[in-house]
This record gives sequence, structure tokens and C-alpha cells, in this order.
Amino acid sequence: MSGADTMIKYETQLVAPLLGGAVALVTGAGRGIGRAIAFALAEAGASVAAVARSRDEVAETAALIEGRGGRAVGLSADVADRAAVEAAVAGVEDRFGSVDVLVNNAGIGGPNLPLWSCDPDEWWRVMEVNLRGPLLCCRAALPAMLRRGSGTIVNVGSYAGIRAGGVGTLGTAYPVSKAALVRFTDTLAAGVDEYGVRVFTISPGLVRTAMTEAVDAFDDVPAYAWAPPEAAAELVVRLASSEGMALNGRFVHVGDDLDELLREAERIDAEGLYTLRLIGLQGPVP
Repeated sequence: MSGADTMIKYETQLVAPLLGGAVALVTGAGRGIGRAIAFALAEAGASVAAVARSRDEVAETAALIEGRGGRAVGLSADVADRAAVEAAVAGVEDRFGSVDVLVNNAGIGGPNLPLWSCDPDEWWRVMEVNLRGPLLCCRAALPAMLRRGSGTIVNVGSYAGIRAGGVGTLGTAYPVSKAALVRFTDTLAAGVDEYGVRVFTISPGLVRTAMTEAVDAFDDVPAYAWAPPEAAAELVVRLASSEGMALNGRFVHVGDDLDELLREAERIDAEGLYTLRLIGLQGPVP
């Protein structure tokens, strides 16, 4: 995961003005995609709170950001623990101020087994982390966003959640949790849009992380199919800027041409594109 563990280099004139003065909280930021996102937000001018269960890893993320002149803090918290999440958000507010950008990246893969062979508690733990975690983080960060009349929430999803049958190599819990996260995103977006808060789901593509490295079936995936974590990080930065306003509630894959999506925003809204929908014999079911 070398690409995720080095500071991302962006052209200053492109990114630096985007998020200057903003406060960002990134879960699962101790390594991999979350660390890459934390780095990118810091490079874009945000003060960053890196949150994960591993205290040492988030402390390292924060230290790397500060070593490049950014502002960061590492906080240890289990995103499925309500008290821990509320304490983490309060800690960010005390340190930097209220959260402007929330990135719900923390997630686990769960048992790679047929449903009838799974421990149901292990299966449900995936839902606790991948869905309850974003719920708790949103609930803690949203009041300040609503009072302020602005804010961005990015939920890190997966194609596994929208592809029929999910992804067999990841069992059943992971695709179900990510499908639920997509629906959570668009229902939340509909409720907060009038308050100036935007909510997105992104798919980072297939990235080399501890999760994917644990799945033997990914060993034969060709090199060109893997996405660098920096691509997801840049997408988050762009969505968190004013660029993403027209795509509120949508699912955006890292391989999508964001400029094209923005140009087609009116059509996307009118036709309900880039959302989780049921397709019937006559087309999408209203």
C-alpha cells in the first residue's frame, strides 16, 4: 500500500484554495484509502482529524500531515460505538472547530463464507461498522452543519453494493452493508439539501488494502484493474469543494469523469441517474 502511505502531491494552484480553513474528519484514516484522503484534504488546506481504532496509526497519519506544515490530530475511536464517536467529534470541535467535511471511510470486509456457514454475530459486525458507523458519525457532525448552513459528507461505498449479486469473493455481509450505505446517502441527502449540506457515496475502485489483500481471489487481478488510493482522495476533495453541489445524493465511481457528470447534472437529476434503483420490464421503477 505504498501509494496510500506517502503524502500526496497535488499542483498547489489547483487544490490549495479549495478547502482553506475547513475542518475535516476522516474515519479509517490510519492507513490505506482513509490515510490518502486525509493527506489530500490537508493538502487542500483543511485541518484534518484522522480517526480509527488504532491509536498509533492515526497518530502517524497526523504526524505526517503536520510534518508537511498541515494541521491534524489523530483520535482513536470505534465508529460503531456511539459514545466514542460523539467524544471524537466533540474533540475535533474543541481542537479545530465544527466539522465541515465528514468522510465515512472506515469499513470491514467481514466473513468470506456462504451465509449458512457464517457466525451471525460476525456477519452483523460488518453492518455495525459499515452502516451504523456512518450513521453515528453523521448524527454527531450534522447539527453544526445544519446550524451553519453548509457541509459535505462523503460515504465511501463500493461497486459491490450496487452490482447484482454483489461480489462473491467478499461474502454477503459486505455487499449488503454497502448497498444500505448507498440508500442511506440518498435519503439523508434529500433531508438536508435545503440546509446547504451535501451527501455523496463514492466508490474508490479496487484498491490494494489490507481488506483486498486478504481475499485470495484478487491475487489474479491484472495490474491495470487496480486503482491508486490517491484517485479516491482527489475525488473527495473535488466533491467537498463547491464543484460537487449539483450531484448531491449521487453515487460517483472513481473512474467516472466528474467533469462530464457536472456538465450533465440536470439530466442526471431529471432521470434519477447514479442512484440505487429497481429496473423492471418497463425500465426503472418510479
